[in-house]
Amino acid sequence: MSAGPPLRIIRRAPGAAPHGWPAFVHPTLQRVYASRGVTCPDEAGHRLGGLLPPDGLPGIAGALELLADAIANDRSILVAGDYDCDGATGCAVAVRGLRMLGARRVAYVVPDRAIHGYGLTPALVASLPEAPHLVVTVDNGTASLAGVAAARARGCRVIITDHHLPGPTLPDADAIVNPNVPGNGFASKALCGVGVMFYLLLALRAAMDRRRDVDLASLLDLVALGTVADLVPLDRNNRALVEGGLRRIRAGHACAGIRALFEVSGRDERTATAADLGYSIGPRINAAGRLEDMTIGVECLLSDDPPHARALAAVLHDINRQRRDLQTAMVDAAIRKLDGLQAGDALGVSLFDAGWHHGVVGLVASRLKERLHRPVVAFAPAGEGDELRGSARSVPGFHIRDALAEVDARSPGLVERFGGHAMAAGLTLRLSNLARFAEAFDAVARERLAPDALQPVLMSDGELAPEEFAVELARQLRVAGPWGQGFPAPLFDNVFECEACRAMGTDGAHRRLRLRDPRDGRLHDAVWFGADGDVATGASLRVVFELIVNDWNGRESVRLLVRHREHAGG
Repeated sequence: MSAGPPLRIIRRAPGAAPHGWPAFVHPTLQRVYASRGVTCPDEAGHRLGGLLPPDGLPGIAGALELLADAIANDRSILVAGDYDCDGATGCAVAVRGLRMLGARRVAYVVPDRAIHGYGLTPALVASLPEAPHLVVTVDNGTASLAGVAAARARGCRVIITDHHLPGPTLPDADAIVNPNVPGNGFASKALCGVGVMFYLLLALRAAMDRRRDVDLASLLDLVALGTVADLVPLDRNNRALVEGGLRRIRAGHACAGIRALFEVSGRDERTATAADLGYSIGPRINAAGRLEDMTIGVECLLSDDPPHARALAAVLHDINRQRRDLQTAMVDAAIRKLDGLQAGDALGVSLFDAGWHHGVVGLVASRLKERLHRPVVAFAPAGEGDELRGSARSVPGFHIRDALAEVDARSPGLVERFGGHAMAAGLTLRLSNLARFAEAFDAVARERLAPDALQPVLMSDGELAPEEFAVELARQLRVAGPWGQGFPAPLFDNVFECEACRAMGTDGAHRRLRLRDPRDGRLHDAVWFGADGDVATGASLRVVFELIVNDWNGRESVRLLVRHREHAGG
């Protein structure tokens, strides 16, 4: 199967005229904001005081009653986390926050991907040596009907805090706090698992008069990390949470674990951005859940001892290196499988390899989705027996969780379990059902995929004028977001002539370019990570790029971070 169709560059339509900005805010940044629907400072979403009130979350009153009773009567509370970065940060926020609010008997458990499966499962409940009085899930539980029943059978009360889309039946929990359950009016459906838990703690603090002075803002570095890593849309509410966390990190007030992760990843916390969290810190936490035990990640985030945190961060760094090597091998194998298929065979692509690791198939699906620009499900053995774990990634316009629900509705029993979001989902099925699933998934994709959904698009904020290639603008763009899912980092496109191109990186996979602006003759330094080849000297190129600050030996200069290039006019 050949790679997907060529990428198309579209310039964003100008937004409403900006107003009310201070004079120091660069006009280009004002234009960028306006194209994203932000026309004045109050809409930028940086003020924590503008957060939506937590009392609008469904189920929160019942959850507060249970938590207040557990704290007042010194009952045992078990936080049941998840094995991704959102679940790990949410677990750390829950443990830290409940202890800050007076809970003394707080413990946590994280399922083992291979042994227990996802979420609060009967297997996880059965593994508990003692039944706690209260189980509080983080980033899971909405689909845990059997697990909640097993916990209730052991005498536990259960609070679910989650953000995943519910199925037709909700579990019989004592309280379900989830902005995405039907029939509630909470305005931000984009809260991730750690965000929901943080909101529950805010409400609990407000309900406990003697605890109103507890500084829950000290948890925002963890909230920011989980929110960015989970790729939820950065609506105004989430931008405020992320920016609040980034400010703590830049000020040197992050927890010991996050500071250690910045150190091992070679990032500077003083200039921390959402991209640092998403591309450097988050993957190191996620790697533990993919290949080892997410308890390592949670312990790193809970540690208040810098040497201990650094030791755990070093372990996470090493696991992440292993994850990258395994991912590369699996993606290469997947591409070879695709090369054996005929182009156009499937619009919804399903792939399986008996040698793949089930903790990494999500990354494989993501890479193939980017290559083909089609929805992809990658499967690996779940362990002993013929059960497969699948991870699905989608393209804009194709809701992958709803697609799996349609497959399930048409062929009941074909998929054993599934859940997720619009762009990512997980599922389990039997090897004997793989061929039937692949056919059913492709049929749904053919029905629901609009033709333009198969065309990859890169949105540009337009051309920069020669005088806009300035350090001051690059500085403002760096901290103006936070940029991320649903609020993308500014990209610009200009025509340049290539003055020089040389390989960079230990494996030569990247390129450093010198690009000449034909309008004024100025040369610009550019870097292109994961380049698809050399650029000929003298070539005229249309380049899509981020304008970033290059800080070298204390001297700042403008650098272009290349995201795409094509021949000028091509």
